Order: sequence, then structure tokens, then C-alpha cells
Amino acid sequence: MINAECMASLAGLKHAFFTRRGGVSEGLYASLNCGYGSGDDGAKVADNRHRALARLGRSGDDLVTLCQTHSADALVVEAAGGWAADKAPRADGMATKVAGVALGVLAADCAPVLLADGEAGVIGAAHAGWRGARAGIVEATVATMVRLGASPANTVAAIGPCIQRDSYEVGSEFHADFMAEEAANGDFFVPARRPGHYLFDLPGYVTRRLERVNLAAVEVLAFDTLGDDTRFFSYRRNSLGGEQRYGRGLSAIVLERR
Repeated sequence: MINAECMASLAGLKHAFFTRRGGVSEGLYASLNCGYGSGDDGAKVADNRHRALARLGRSGDDLVTLCQTHSADALVVEAAGGWAADKAPRADGMATKVAGVALGVLAADCAPVLLADGEAGVIGAAHAGWRGARAGIVEATVATMVRLGASPANTVAAIGPCIQRDSYEVGSEFHADFMAEEAANGDFFVPARRPGHYLFDLPGYVTRRLERVNLAAVEVLAFDTLGDDTRFFSYRRNSLGGEQRYGRGLSAIVLERR
């Protein structure tokens, strides 16, 4: 379990970026796989989610996760356990001001982003892969928090473990699309060893998107999900090895009180 300093300093909330350790799943899902859509045994996933939330002093029934689609869609969560696992809304960001609701993000290379305005008692969570980040998911999540009374000037954000630049090789078309959008995106690319390929800085890109909405602080936890198979699940690592199945790591944030 990994914590961000900017969150730990706020009273009245708990958060964690969980590693893959401490669960009951086996094989390529070992061991704290929290994703129902992974192909893992559902009972083991449920047990893992309960184990994770217990470390935040909550029940797994308090955890709310989404059917993540790499979108820019964010929504308000009004109660814990608001939907069954197979009925989760299709979205990639959410916010709440209800104490006891644990907002969860599932990821295996994409960037999990947790946000909080401690003064207003509003929290948010976003799943930011390159598609969602480029589409505006972090901005949409902050805007949803603002609807609940948050102020960007009082909001802190933490970007959790995700694929880091030196592990994220992309092709020339990927690079060209980002450069056509904005020349400043060149800051997030360096040439790869293979001709016509680049290394892409996903957490750096997400950080800039967050900074542009003028938050109080943005903290990056620079752990590489692809490079550390003992602590993190990775879609790309498994894919490069010819395996299409993969576990999902959980990041969660909960208001203890208002």
C-alpha cells in the first residue's frame, strides 16, 4: 500500500494506491487483483476488495468502481454500493461529498488519479490512460468536484503508480497525433532506440493537464507498473509476453467525516 504525502496531510480522509500484494488470487492474478472484468474468479476478487478496504477501515461494500472505457465522462456518487459490479456505469471519473463512500480506480498501466478538497469535504478519482487524459478526464473530474462545492485552488491531486516513460514505447503515428494537437506535447516524448519510435511520459502529460486547472498541488508517485512485476499488474507487460489476461490494481479514497 502506497500513500501520497499531499493526501496524508489532509484530515478526515484516507487513501491508498494498493500494490498487487496481500490478496487471495493466484497465478497471473496473484494476489490482490480487484478487477471483476479481469477473468479472475469473482469470489476471489470480492475477497480482495474487502481486504483492501479493510486497510482503510472500511468494508468492501463501501467501494464504488466504474466500467472504465477511456472516456472523459465523470459522474457524482451519492451513496456507497450504489450499483452491482455488473451494473457499473460506463465512465472514468467520479466525485462525492458523502462520508463513507470509497471511490476506486482500477488500473494496470494507466494512471490512477486521486483528488481531494479537504476544506470542502469533496473527493474525486479518475482513470487516466492516454486516451482518457487526452479527451479531458482529469478536467471533467475536477469540474464534477466543483459542482459539489470544491475549489481547484484548495484541491490536491496524486497520480499513482503507472507505466513510466522509459517503459512506454509508442509509434510515430501516436507521436504525430499528439504533436498535431499541441506543439508543447513534445515535452512528453524522447526518441526510442528503434527508429521511428518514441518513449511517452504518461504521468508527465497527466500532470500538465492537472496543473492547467490550477490545483493547489499535484504529486506524482513515480513507480513503474511495467518494470516492477512483484508489486504491480501491467497490461503491456503481459501483452508483450503473449498473455491477454491481466490483473487490475486498486487505488481508493474515502471521506471519513465532513
